[in-house]
Amino acid sequence: MIEVEIKGYADDEVFKRVRRNFQPIRREHQEDTYYNHPCRDFSSTDEALRIRIRRFNGHFEAFLTYKGPKIDGHSKSRVEVEVPINDPDKHAEILRNLGFNEVLTIDKVREKYYVDKGVIIALDEVSGIGKFIEIETFTERKEEVPKIVSFLRKVLSDLGVTKFERRSYLELLLKKAGDNGKT
Repeated sequence: MIEVEIKGYADDEVFKRVRRNFQPIRREHQEDTYYNHPCRDFSSTDEALRIRIRRFNGHFEAFLTYKGPKIDGHSKSRVEVEVPINDPDKHAEILRNLGFNEVLTIDKVREKYYVDKGVIIALDEVSGIGKFIEIETFTERKEEVPKIVSFLRKVLSDLGVTKFERRSYLELLLKKAGDNGKT
């Protein structure tokens, strides 16, 4: 399955427009712990492996997710394989025992909104880097990606998003940590 995703920087006005115009799904707290492969550097191959824990309404869900390299130069679209897991601590222990190294845990609050036909908007407040908006959907067919990207970008532009970002939150936080270390 290909996740087709566009991310942009957001402010309070963009958040207000989304809340006013789209149907809320839920608000959740997310902890994303990223791992690096013992034999290849995911930052070089543009891949990602994470354990995500979602907490909402007194419940929690956890997922192990692999993300392949981005497939175009205009979005964050990539192959995504995600499986639910029952015990994230045990899965993390398995990864560590196999030689995977924990890179960073990202903490964020996400509000999810339904747009139309499988399209979801996420309003993210990411600890350490601020407010963002993501819009995504999925497709089985790579040839559909450019048309979908164009549609998703227009939705965000119509909401007032003017600056888009292809880097992941992990990349942004690692860059910020590197920049702060150069003082």
